[in-house]
Amino acid sequence: MHPSNDPALRSFVPVGPDSHFPIQNLPYGVFRWKGETDQHIGVAIGDYVLDLGCVVEAGLLDDVTGADELFTANDLGPFMAAGKSVWTAARSAISRLLRDNEPTLRDHPTLRQRALVPMTEIEMLLPVTIGDYTDFYSSREHASNVGTMFRGPDKALMPNWLHLPVAYHGRASSVVVSGTDFRRPCGQSNRSGSARPSFGPSQALDFELELGFLIGPGNPLGEPIPVAEAADHVFGCVLVNDWSARDIQQWEYVPLGPFLGKNFCTSISPWVVPMLALEPFRVPGPPQDPEPLPYLRCPDDWGLDIELGAWLRPNGANDSERICRTNAKHLYWNVCQQVAHHTVNGCNLRTGDLLATGTISGSDPGSYGCLLELTWNGTKPLSLGGGQTRTYLEDGDRLTLSGWCQGQGYRVGFGIVTGRVLPAVQKPG
Repeated sequence: MHPSNDPALRSFVPVGPDSHFPIQNLPYGVFRWKGETDQHIGVAIGDYVLDLGCVVEAGLLDDVTGADELFTANDLGPFMAAGKSVWTAARSAISRLLRDNEPTLRDHPTLRQRALVPMTEIEMLLPVTIGDYTDFYSSREHASNVGTMFRGPDKALMPNWLHLPVAYHGRASSVVVSGTDFRRPCGQSNRSGSARPSFGPSQALDFELELGFLIGPGNPLGEPIPVAEAADHVFGCVLVNDWSARDIQQWEYVPLGPFLGKNFCTSISPWVVPMLALEPFRVPGPPQDPEPLPYLRCPDDWGLDIELGAWLRPNGANDSERICRTNAKHLYWNVCQQVAHHTVNGCNLRTGDLLATGTISGSDPGSYGCLLELTWNGTKPLSLGGGQTRTYLEDGDRLTLSGWCQGQGYRVGFGIVTGRVLPAVQKPG
């Protein structure tokens, strides 16, 4: 176990037992002061953000190679590209600086006031410019449920599904940070099965509860990343909501897969949890039968025990209601297998690329990670407080995802990713 993951560690910054940001986490993000434009790189600790630019200016990260440039950049890109040895050195230095028995920052009130910024005084930004976005289909339970709905239980999984991590290429330009509201998409659909499709706002707008992994160092074009080395290329993990227009998707996806039903908005959480912080929560994944081909045989356990949930606040309501509870350990295909498969043909990943898991579902209905499953394609409406029901999302609805790993008296959490549905804009045509 890396020393920074010691459950006994405590910070001089107050951190409650249910906080997502104890000293064992130390996630990275990009922020700016409210009303200002300058971007800063920070680390979350309790209800505060440690401004790493301020810490560098004070000479407190001199042991981290390149800290002056890495932590005064506009986003995490240069730091992510620096590689695992630099990430580990930075985590060790920041962890020491925040410990309750370390006086360097603790006993210097002027510097502490400058370096520790209350979260209430800032706004979070995208942590890095997303270069490319790939969305996988890694949950067997989710894939089986969707296949059963549309093809029947005998053909729930396509013939390739148990042999490779299926994926499609998404749209990086519409990846947004948590808190960004978005317009209901318009497009063609044909849910009635009539001779001609119709055009208009999606009537089957959905969320998808996912995790996303951000790539650090990439690989040269033509040189695959072996599965045993894949983890060294993954900087950290975020929550992902890959909003989906199911009616548009169902009409368009044959034969080339998702397009307009998926590319209108994808939300991610602002805090990137380092893979090193997740190490204590690695568990065996589900048994894989048949055994994958050699290039996909992962030598280590890369299942992740991350509790996940979704909350819906219907339009006009004051409170959110939990509608899903699941866990990332259910994923059939892990991140190392995803990276290995993504590059086995020589595809070059680059710093800032986002690889998402696809919807994460469990085996019981309360663990389904999207409304398509929770309402069984709209045939079983979801009952909510105040007498409301939902088959799919309505204008004004707010959907929030959250997740955390439960340690011994602490949580390593992701915060939230949230967004609200705004009415569609239809241009005359």
